[in-house]
Amino acid sequence: MTPPEPTRPVPPTPPTPNPAPAAQQLLLGLPQARRWWQSRWLWLGLLLLALVALALWFWSAAQQRQAAPVFVTEPLARGNLVLNVTANGTLQPLRAVNIGSELSGTVRAVHVDINDTVRRGQVLVELDTERLQDQVRHGRAAVLAAQAQVAQAKASVRETEASVRETQAQLQRLQEVARLSGGKVPSAAELDTARAAFERTQAVLERMRANVNSAQAAVEQAQANLSSHETNLSKAAIRAPIDGVVLARSVDPGNAVAASLQAVTLLQLAQDLRQLELQVSVDEADIGVVRAGQSASFTVSSQPGRRFAGSVSRVAFGATRTDNVVTYSTTIRVDNADLSLRPGMTATASIVAVERQNVLRVPNAALRFMPTAATTAPAGGGVLASLLPRLPQQPPRVARMDPRPGLRQLWVLQDGQPVALQVSTGISDGRHTEVSGEGVVEGLAVIVEQRRAGQAP
Repeated sequence: MTPPEPTRPVPPTPPTPNPAPAAQQLLLGLPQARRWWQSRWLWLGLLLLALVALALWFWSAAQQRQAAPVFVTEPLARGNLVLNVTANGTLQPLRAVNIGSELSGTVRAVHVDINDTVRRGQVLVELDTERLQDQVRHGRAAVLAAQAQVAQAKASVRETEASVRETQAQLQRLQEVARLSGGKVPSAAELDTARAAFERTQAVLERMRANVNSAQAAVEQAQANLSSHETNLSKAAIRAPIDGVVLARSVDPGNAVAASLQAVTLLQLAQDLRQLELQVSVDEADIGVVRAGQSASFTVSSQPGRRFAGSVSRVAFGATRTDNVVTYSTTIRVDNADLSLRPGMTATASIVAVERQNVLRVPNAALRFMPTAATTAPAGGGVLASLLPRLPQQPPRVARMDPRPGLRQLWVLQDGQPVALQVSTGISDGRHTEVSGEGVVEGLAVIVEQRRAGQAP
């Protein structure tokens, strides 16, 4: 039996285009073709683009805020100000005496040493006195010899006075005889001889009296020489002229002192060290505010953590010029009851020259501040930064400065912008300055610094 031949499949007929309109397709339930604006991918792309644009906008705004200037302010407040004048100087005793010798000789003994306390009149140093004692003995002998000459001259005067009386009596007798005899006797020659003898004895008497005066003058001269020798002998014992303390000693027993060549300083004494003076040199720019009676304080290197108190006792009118720098010597009286300070120490003093209570003051940084232009977008921000519009910059409002001295410009923050304010300045303590003027009231936001957002202070 022959098998049947397989049937060949008939290929399907391709669909013909539906010429029906979209409304008929909708009624018949046929699938519709989508428009371009109905594409889901299109809207997803647009949303993604919008998100990127929004992110870029926020990033640009943050960059602008970061680039915008930030002003650091401090409120204008009241307080106290003290103007201090600083000067350097050296501590000195109220009175210092250099003890020397008026005589030349050899030092026999020294009775004091450094830091010893002495009393006025106390013997400090003794010189060898053998030569001086010999001079004193010689002077006493000269006085005795002069006194003997005076006695001898006085004896001659008495002898001459007797001769004068004798010749006078003889002359008077002859004159009486001549009167009684009517001039017959004695002869004129006898009268002239008697008269000449009387005048001669008078002249001798005058000479003897002059010799007495000369001898008395010689006595006084001898006594003066003796007194000088005795004074030299007393000066061989060098005594303290004041009560005080021995600061320095430059002599030892056996040293030769030659006072005729130069003034030799053997010892240095200082009066009571419980009171000292600080001699400071004040600059000519500050001397105008320094007055006697002002309080002061100072420090020394030996005790850096302690401040010593004092008061200005004297301000010199005479100037001192050193390397073309003019200074004025100012004396500060110091209480040193605990003897912690020593003469010769260098000190840095601060004199309270002017004090102001409850005045308006600003930091000195505010007077030095000057606003600078700041960009609102960082450089190199990309294409978007160049395309986005930038905020208009408002230049700071600058007031016209008055040329009068003592006027400064202060910047205050008003409505987020710096505004210049003209003020009159007073004293300054180095950190704050006194200000006054129109519009200067307590509480103003005074600009002291300008920096970018996010910048560390």
